[in-house]
Amino acid sequence: MKSPTTSTDTSSPRTVLSPADEAFIKDFATMSAFGATAAGGVDRQAASADDVSQRRWLARLLEAHGLRVEYDKIGNQFGLLERVPGAPFVVVGSHMDSQPTAGRFDGAYGVLAAAHAAFRLGEEWERSGEAPRFNIAVVNWFNEEGSRFVPSMMGSAVFTGKLPLDKALATCDRDGVSVREAMEPTGFLGDGAGPEAAFCAEIHIEQGRSLENAGITIGLVTSSWAANKYEFVVNGDQAHSGATVMEDRRDALLGASLLVVAAREIADRFPGVLHTSVGQLDVYPNSPVVVASRVCLLLDLRSADDSVLEQADELLHQRITEIEETARVTVERHHSHSWGVTSYQPDGVEVARRCARQLGLSHTDVMTVAGHDSINMKDLVPTVMLFVPSSEGVSHNELEFTTDEDMVAGLALLTEVVRSLAAGELAG
Repeated sequence: MKSPTTSTDTSSPRTVLSPADEAFIKDFATMSAFGATAAGGVDRQAASADDVSQRRWLARLLEAHGLRVEYDKIGNQFGLLERVPGAPFVVVGSHMDSQPTAGRFDGAYGVLAAAHAAFRLGEEWERSGEAPRFNIAVVNWFNEEGSRFVPSMMGSAVFTGKLPLDKALATCDRDGVSVREAMEPTGFLGDGAGPEAAFCAEIHIEQGRSLENAGITIGLVTSSWAANKYEFVVNGDQAHSGATVMEDRRDALLGASLLVVAAREIADRFPGVLHTSVGQLDVYPNSPVVVASRVCLLLDLRSADDSVLEQADELLHQRITEIEETARVTVERHHSHSWGVTSYQPDGVEVARRCARQLGLSHTDVMTVAGHDSINMKDLVPTVMLFVPSSEGVSHNELEFTTDEDMVAGLALLTEVVRSLAAGELAG
């Protein structure tokens, strides 16, 4: 991750919580109970029973504060605060679905912070009679994690037109259940395309340790790392794991294992500037006495340097050819999805910087290595992305943790950023 540049403002975050902050923390604890695991994390994969339950809880919370809840055709959940009928919306939020055993902060913090920012601004505008230039839409994006349905960031990809709706709805999980089949019984598949977006904002835990290491409260995200994601299918021949002589074997799992090793070896050739991983393997027939005939794996490459990513990609495909010969297998190569090193709008970064200074929050410029829905949204409308610290950089892990103080500091900043966007500060 990009090393932080020190801000001139190094004030400490607030330590005394206001009643509004306490209400936020209480709601966060309630939200974290949906799909709670014994080790303190959550498991609420997209369209699972716990994901459905927390979506219904969020709908009740939004409606209790006067927001109208709607769903688009892929199941993105919107809470609409419409002060100016017919005006476009500042879309603000993140996702509440999770990995199988995940932390309770990833994504979910950003949705709840968006909701409470909208509550605060709505109450202020109601008291003052003020009418902003743009409305607010709190969003809970569908299937950001991609743990049940591939690809990740599905809901925002459909919303922005990057992924066809029909393709997304036809996507199946490992049990052969499609998105459409999983979502139709829930009532979360709407009829429309969602609110018209004018701007977007998202706040998220950093999922790294640069902010914590530097003692800084807020990361102002300036750009994303590039990523190439692939689905490879290694094909061999099913055989007896004991009786088949070694030279006759076409072991798909051996080929897949060589691909896993190749991904790490390629990363080691570009220390510190390339991340690679294989996060999922599906082995068939996955029997203890059978040589595997088919293995599906998901592999990704990430870098902040497009030229490094291109070199790594070439090396990977060269290694695939070598692996096919070594293991006597064939490898089907399917591109899943990718994005380049692209910047968030500088004017949006400056709005967030000004708001952070006004609040006395220490801040710095960072890049995001992980994918977020805002990466899709920034290609559609001006978008602001914010980070708060992650303890020891732990993420996608039940031990993931961010302090209450850092969460409410981020909420305060998000509220001010959304206020500025709703006032039309980036509208010219």
